[in-house]
Amino acid sequence: MEEGKVSDQSPRLPRIERRISSAQHRADYAAAQASPMQHKPRLITSRSVQPDVHGGGLIGRFNTWLAVLVTRSVGTMWAAYVFTLIALVGAVALLTSNPFLILLVALISQTFLQLVLLPIIIVGQNVISASQDARAEADHLTLTTLHAINVQQLEMLEQQKEMLQQQREILDLIQKKRLAETQ
Repeated sequence: MEEGKVSDQSPRLPRIERRISSAQHRADYAAAQASPMQHKPRLITSRSVQPDVHGGGLIGRFNTWLAVLVTRSVGTMWAAYVFTLIALVGAVALLTSNPFLILLVALISQTFLQLVLLPIIIVGQNVISASQDARAEADHLTLTTLHAINVQQLEMLEQQKEMLQQQREILDLIQKKRLAETQ
């Protein structure tokens, strides 16, 4: 069943808004629905959303830059190779019972990777997610506006179709009248 439609067999239930959106987005959405021709599509980039996550100051910009850099770097095959190398060094250290290597691998893997790298990756994901959410909201407004314009165009086409049909009927009547006069 289409969204917003209620079958004839079920009683009409009140529509429950399940989307979680900001008051600004709801206001922009209502404006786009009311006057779609006034809507101006916006380009949303990660850079335009970064101040919303950590602030627009120097420290906030640095934190955002570093978090995204680390997140993107860890998500590469080169990082996977480094982590594999650390694991192999750890395995060799255990097999040779080398306490220095065991301690070094434990320090790197347990302290640095788990306590430092993981929170940085989560912050980077938050920044990336915020930009994706903002982009989705902007796209939603644009698509809503395009839909409203399409609905208006379809209504105009339907009106034109009716007008053409009425014109055809008038022309048919005129032709019938001319035929009747000539006979």
